[in-house]
Amino acid sequence: MTNDASPVALPAVRSEQPHGPTTGRLIGIDLARGLAVFGMYSAHVGPDVTVGGPVGFVLETARGRSSALFALLAGFSLIIITGRPRPRTGRAGRQAVARIVLRALALIALGYALTALDTEVEVILSYYGVLFLAVLPLYRLRAATLALVAAGGALVLPQVLYAVRISIDGGSWADTVIAHDPLARITGTDGIVELLFTGAYPVLTWAPFVIAGMAVARLDLTRPAVRSRLALTGGALAVVGYGGSWLALRLVPHALTTIAAATDGGSASSAWWSDLVGEPPNGTPLDWLLVAAPHSQTTFSVLGNTGVALVVVAACLTAAARLPRLTRLATPVSAVGTMALTAYVLHIVALWLLVEVWSVGIVDADTMSALPVLPAFVAAAVLLALVWTRHFRRGPFEYLLHVTTRPARLVT
Repeated sequence: MTNDASPVALPAVRSEQPHGPTTGRLIGIDLARGLAVFGMYSAHVGPDVTVGGPVGFVLETARGRSSALFALLAGFSLIIITGRPRPRTGRAGRQAVARIVLRALALIALGYALTALDTEVEVILSYYGVLFLAVLPLYRLRAATLALVAAGGALVLPQVLYAVRISIDGGSWADTVIAHDPLARITGTDGIVELLFTGAYPVLTWAPFVIAGMAVARLDLTRPAVRSRLALTGGALAVVGYGGSWLALRLVPHALTTIAAATDGGSASSAWWSDLVGEPPNGTPLDWLLVAAPHSQTTFSVLGNTGVALVVVAACLTAAARLPRLTRLATPVSAVGTMALTAYVLHIVALWLLVEVWSVGIVDADTMSALPVLPAFVAAAVLLALVWTRHFRRGPFEYLLHVTTRPARLVT
């Protein structure tokens, strides 16, 4: 297993098209979310990407990018709740904002509860909760403005995060904040400092993904031309992100050797696209900002991962609109997408249970192949989703999240 984590934070959405009826699901979004779930499973239950070959390549490609896709789709869902294509106003708008705030708080609590299970997964739900609170003031903005904010964040915030992390390594201010942070005391973590700066999914560099998803949700996705432009934009961002990193690592003198030394001999040559490069354990050199590995928290990484996420979303929306037979065949995938939060929570619980089984010697972890485990996780998620969605509108944890927001109705 890896420390990659890629949950969905909001339940599946219902379409609200600019023209025509607002019933029916955005099947393409559910399909994209289902694919992200399977990418998350591949990162968490293996096999390890070092197996090589086509399997290793697919696993390495999914690592990190599935979490970025989830973050983008979470931004999409935020706009669904607050109003699409136009933001809700008046009492409805205030209630929508209250719903997001309550969801965010519930996700923070659920995230720390899952973290307490002490699996190898870096649980992202608490980060998502803070992300929603951070981007919520932007929900009234138009698509073009949101896109500009996301682009600006991708260009600036990774450099800000790098500077903040350097200051944390060289000073004591973070320790002071942690010592007085009630969240840190309650959870036994670094609290808000971890969520914003030092954790696996710092809000500073993951906000652009969510804001980009908000921008996509403002578009009229029923129009083929819009979907085509979305795919072209995603492709261009992927080329700029990964291609720009590949070029920079080879043009900047000693960049590759510096990164290899900082990561104790990690695969610096693949740092333009792969997490195999690892992370610097003892200080991060300035050349690290040239890397585009999915979890490197750099501008190149944010641009490349956003590009891949946009291409996947555009492809899924196009398939749903133009290939109904393929969409029907992909029903098991989209069914998982409708209850992705449940799929995320249950897979962490399952991993925790497996660790407990290994610890008492019922199953030998060394002889348990990860390759059969991955399709087993996928099959279990598909079976649960198909059976559940046949009888219920929401997944179990999606329903609990919905119940948590009911007090928002009291807002006047």
